[in-house]
Amino acid sequence: MSARPHRRPRTGLAWRITASCLLVALVAVLVAALVSVRLIAQTAREVTGEVLAQQADVIAAQLAAVDDDPAALRRLAGIRQVVAVLQGQGIAVATLGAARPGYVGEPEPGVREVLRRAGLDGSAVTAPRSAAVTLGGQTWVVEARPSPGGGFALVRSTEAGPLGSGLLRRNLGFALLSGAGVAIVVGLVVGGLLARPLRRTARAAHDLRTGRRDVRVPVRGPSEVAEVATAVNELADALARSEARQREFLLSVSHELRTPLTSVRGFAESLVDGLVEGPDAGRTILREAQRLDRLVGDLMELARLEADDFRLDAVPVDLAAVVAEAAPVWAERCRAAGVELRVRTSAAPAHADPRRVRQVLDGLAENALRVTPAGRPLVLAAHAPGTLQVRDGGPGLAPEDYAVVFERGVLHERYRGHRPVGAGGVGLALVHGLVTRMGGAITAGPAEEGGAAFTVTLPTDVRTSGTARSPRG
Repeated sequence: MSARPHRRPRTGLAWRITASCLLVALVAVLVAALVSVRLIAQTAREVTGEVLAQQADVIAAQLAAVDDDPAALRRLAGIRQVVAVLQGQGIAVATLGAARPGYVGEPEPGVREVLRRAGLDGSAVTAPRSAAVTLGGQTWVVEARPSPGGGFALVRSTEAGPLGSGLLRRNLGFALLSGAGVAIVVGLVVGGLLARPLRRTARAAHDLRTGRRDVRVPVRGPSEVAEVATAVNELADALARSEARQREFLLSVSHELRTPLTSVRGFAESLVDGLVEGPDAGRTILREAQRLDRLVGDLMELARLEADDFRLDAVPVDLAAVVAEAAPVWAERCRAAGVELRVRTSAAPAHADPRRVRQVLDGLAENALRVTPAGRPLVLAAHAPGTLQVRDGGPGLAPEDYAVVFERGVLHERYRGHRPVGAGGVGLALVHGLVTRMGGAITAGPAEEGGAAFTVTLPTDVRTSGTARSPRG
């Protein structure tokens, strides 16, 4: 089944930040608008009432002057003009009781209903009265004053006042548009600033994927963005180092393969041409073929270690028994090399794969025997729970070498031509991988015999032993 193609996100970070800023601004404006509506409505009622009260006081004073001076009835014409002006401003004027006729007409039905709800439905008033009535979703302000004949009332809706709904809607609309505009500008600017280093980092990651290793991202911007840039730079460095080690390893392996292959080919051609005879040529070909076989086997084991299905059968095992089983084999090989084999064992229970433990022991012993000169000791020890140790009386290692002793091919390159080395420098790397997969640890240090000591610590509890899964899983 083919992999599903990667889908790029439909929206970018800059757009999302802009949308978020716009949403926050709209919510803030709406909340402010809701609070403002209530405050403006209350203020509109108060302001309308104050203005209406002043106008009612003026009319009441004029009507009182007309009542005191009968000859001044001609002033009614001026009062009628005032009433006309008030009505032009949306203020209804209604007489109460048996008020003097002639300066105001009959009020509209809606005004009569407002007066009725305010308790001023035709009855005279003897003192100034103020009232607010809600009718038809609107608030009406009523200011009544006594006058000759019973009194009068001024009625006005707060919608038609100085702080009416038209002004309110305009203010709210302006606030919404202003907030949206500011949010869009801020969102675009902030989104662009934040997305720029991320886009730069994404381009660097793409370049890394295509094989470039000289890519570096400037570490600046917010801490999160700087951390991403740092991680990409560290990844580029790690990839460069890894590929450099791989190239060195391949060159080393190629060299190690070429040497025995050259020997095998040369002796085979000599046999074909009749230039050499006897068992010496066969032994040389066999020895070099075995060297090739060990190198290929180690490489295959390293490849299997990185696979998820690498199998381990961890069971209770006595490391002393594993050492005792391997001792006769290594005693024979040590005798052939003139090396003294010493075996130190006591009860050393562990929970591991016995076959892999033997593979680890053989790998360490092979490495130790190669560098141990004749007459010097090689020690196989299992003397504590979960602990296996191989020590030698060889030349040992420099102090700085212990830190890189398990890195594939590093010591092989350092010591090639100066002392015997293994096939391709993969032996200790393979041992380290096997021990790690079993849940254990391996360390290297100076040995009391004068050479190097490799100490393997394996789990003693089934809960801490290795499994068949890769550490990556």
